[in-house]
Amino acid sequence: MAWDSTFLESTLAIIVAVLFAVAGVINLARPGAVKRDFARWGYPAWFQLLCGALELLSAALLAGQQTRVLGLMLAGAIMIGALFTLLRNREPFRHLAPALVFSALIVATLAARG
Repeated sequence: MAWDSTFLESTLAIIVAVLFAVAGVINLARPGAVKRDFARWGYPAWFQLLCGALELLSAALLAGQQTRVLGLMLAGAIMIGALFTLLRNREPFRHLAPALVFSALIVATLAARG
């Protein structure tokens, strides 16, 4: 089977959607460690819930072919905010690495769109 750009884009979009869905569920569940991170970064409690909801929305938008570009734009905006937060707070690389992977997958999905 040939790897055409549509197949590659769809595969990458599903990977990004799953990652954002997991992140969204984690933020909405508000486990202690993540709750402490948001507080340490100076964000109010409701902001974590907003992030989780936006991550789930992004995942849903990524799943549809017609809404994929909106999902990628929202995911990209979320990652810009996340990277800004991590860099501003001088987080160690173990916190920064997943955000960089998410960002790279978003860029790769956009590039696969052709």
